[in-house]
Amino acid sequence: MRFAMFIISDPDHTATDAANAPAFEDWHPYAIARGAYVEGIRFQEPDAARTVRVRGGETVIAPGTFTDSVEKILGVAIIECAGWDEAVDLAVHNNMAHEGRIELREIHSMGGPE
Repeated sequence: MRFAMFIISDPDHTATDAANAPAFEDWHPYAIARGAYVEGIRFQEPDAARTVRVRGGETVIAPGTFTDSVEKILGVAIIECAGWDEAVDLAVHNNMAHEGRIELREIHSMGGPE
């Protein structure tokens, strides 16, 4: 099963949470050793985003993300796991589960229009 692991900032953590978080640089070797790491993407800051939509035949481009929130999606990792338990284990070993949030979503499909 493939999962998208959204890495999200979250100001709602304590100094103790941050102090107990695994080191950032330890997660990739952990995920790679398990054969779970597929790909990772780190995003630019949300203020560099553009939100595009078409309404009434007109293209509307707004600066920033689609939502106004203190939380920010910082990036996404694609992981391949045997199931939810393994995906959750990988999330728990990521420092951002302690200092932010990790959202896991099973991937429906990847690639082209099939």
